[in-house]
Amino acid sequence: MSVSAVPAPPTAAPRTSRAGGGRLAAVDALRLLAAAGVAAYHYLGTPTPHFWGTYDLTRTAPVLHLLSRYGWLGVEAFFLISGFAICMSCWGRTPAQFAVSRIARLFPLYWTVVLAIVVVAWIARLAGQRPGAPVDLRTTLGNLTMLPGPLGLRTTDGVAWTLWVEARFYLLVAVLLLIGLTYRRTIAFCLLWLTFAAIGRELHSSVMDEFLLTQYAGLFVAGMALYLMHRFGPNLLLWLLTGFAWCYTLTLLGDRVAEHTEPAARGGTPGWGICAAILTGFLLLLALSGPGPLGRLRWRALVYAGALTYPFYLVHQSLGIPVVRGLLKAVPALGLVPAIALGLCFSLALSAALNHLVDRRLGAWLRRRLASDIGMTEDDPPERPATPPDPSVRQPPGRTGTVCRP
Repeated sequence: MSVSAVPAPPTAAPRTSRAGGGRLAAVDALRLLAAAGVAAYHYLGTPTPHFWGTYDLTRTAPVLHLLSRYGWLGVEAFFLISGFAICMSCWGRTPAQFAVSRIARLFPLYWTVVLAIVVVAWIARLAGQRPGAPVDLRTTLGNLTMLPGPLGLRTTDGVAWTLWVEARFYLLVAVLLLIGLTYRRTIAFCLLWLTFAAIGRELHSSVMDEFLLTQYAGLFVAGMALYLMHRFGPNLLLWLLTGFAWCYTLTLLGDRVAEHTEPAARGGTPGWGICAAILTGFLLLLALSGPGPLGRLRWRALVYAGALTYPFYLVHQSLGIPVVRGLLKAVPALGLVPAIALGLCFSLALSAALNHLVDRRLGAWLRRRLASDIGMTEDDPPERPATPPDPSVRQPPGRTGTVCRP
């Protein structure tokens, strides 16, 4: 046996920004950009006729409407970023730590927003207005589980359908954590996921669609592959995996484009080519933000903006839009675009309040209690021993280790 110096094992610490406790500021900026796109679609790009009453977006704000009708791609961008961010957050953690972190992050804000929407809807009903959200007790209780779709209920918060997609992605990642999260296993997991997802599409299997997220699998896998590049350095295998996932994604993007058809009088259906180019732009930005040079950004303002993205995403449609409609009714002379600007400012201010009062306080308290209830802390070491060094895997420079070779 001889001992020789080789690159560090795949468990080496990722090369992340120091801002925000290891969060990548540029990735948080992409979250903000994706949220802005979704909000622009809901406020200015919506194809719903007479969405703002007597105002016609094609006449009142034709350029903004034309650009904002592609904002729904922000949802796809969120799933792409999630593949990167969740892989980063769960690396080196046990399944229990991962579960606690996700529950504490998602549920307190979600519960608060759902209850706030119900309260606002009841106030509107008492004032003689027709509430836009379901307010009956059965629907509210079902929505508090974050599973309204599987339970056959309408969503109280219109954007909550994406949370169920995210939750199923978390379950798949949890399975990988149970097996053991390593460089090679993650690559194998991504390849198998895409392969079985493609088989599910071929078989038109609703069961495989539900479990394997066949519509969005390519987005999550591309994000995970970019994180592996960020952590271990780019190589041909990871670029091929990213390219395979992206070809899969753009092929199925046509289904999502078809879901956003618009009448010819309102500009017609967004073209697949433009949508593919916009989404590919997000992929390139994520590549620059993780393994690329933008990963060196240290702007704490972007980290804070990223923290506001989730509460803003939850409130901008179900609480922000009623504010705009109320302003248009109370002050007709204000005009549509200024009213929308005020509605977005209200959503941002509410997001900041929710981040401070709910996420930082209630979320932190829930995280501590859950960790205590299962007899762990977030700083517990992984349950499995570290993966042995793998000389075949390219590692970040500047870190060395030893391995015994026969």
